[in-house]
Amino acid sequence: MTTVRRGLDSQGYIERDGSLGRVQDAFRPVVAAARDQVADVFGKRLDSAYLYGSVPRGTARVHRSDLDLLLVLREEPGDGDRADARAVSAAVDKEFAEVDGVGILLLSRARVLSDHETYDHGWFLACLCTPLLGEDLAEFLPRYRPDSRLARGTNGDLAALLPSWRERLDSAAAAGDDAALRALCRTVSRRVVRTGFTLVMPRWNGWTGELDEMAEVFGRYCPEWADRMRAAAALAYEPVADPGAVRELTDVLGPWLAREYTARHGARTPGPSDTP
Repeated sequence: MTTVRRGLDSQGYIERDGSLGRVQDAFRPVVAAARDQVADVFGKRLDSAYLYGSVPRGTARVHRSDLDLLLVLREEPGDGDRADARAVSAAVDKEFAEVDGVGILLLSRARVLSDHETYDHGWFLACLCTPLLGEDLAEFLPRYRPDSRLARGTNGDLAALLPSWRERLDSAAAAGDDAALRALCRTVSRRVVRTGFTLVMPRWNGWTGELDEMAEVFGRYCPEWADRMRAAAALAYEPVADPGAVRELTDVLGPWLAREYTARHGARTPGPSDTP
């Protein structure tokens, strides 16, 4: 009898990562407030809204985890939409000490459902996002397997991201901006861990959304880099304002991972709206 790895259904497709039923009691008022704020502020501009991350997976930690939302708008997001998203984030974060920040990602319906995004934001919505408001666009997307095509589409752009991360690191370090350093540490470490996992995902033939498990799976196939990846996962959970810790990712682990990733899966073809 074949054993199906965690995260896959009986046919080998990636199962959806979370659900509203898994949201822990401590975070239910936060989710309800965020839902109401999004509906009130965005109104008819909103096509659909989703939760993603540790809160809908039921693994969030009170006072330490952030709340992540994806808002899909009927039109391409503009400056006003981004300002409204920042206002909603700030309001919910201020009201609820249970979360350590609120992040809102804005995309348009056309972009999510475009051919270029099928294996990036399309997959992200269909597999990693939990419906909160509006129509579930996953109904218009294919089912996904943990294969090389998915790996290329999701994280095949690491090499393109490294230069901008280094610039941000130099700027934040020069200014002594601890908040910016911690935010960059969280961004870089999370992306590096996820890229490390999807590098080996087709061989493991499974999916997990937990960063520490991603690091462990990576370490099985790349043992010489396992300790560095575990350290990156620890930073993803507890980011620090240490330029040296971030530089380890941007100058050592990141470049190796980018080269290995391109050699194994190829680089993601940039789209018209891609930005580093």
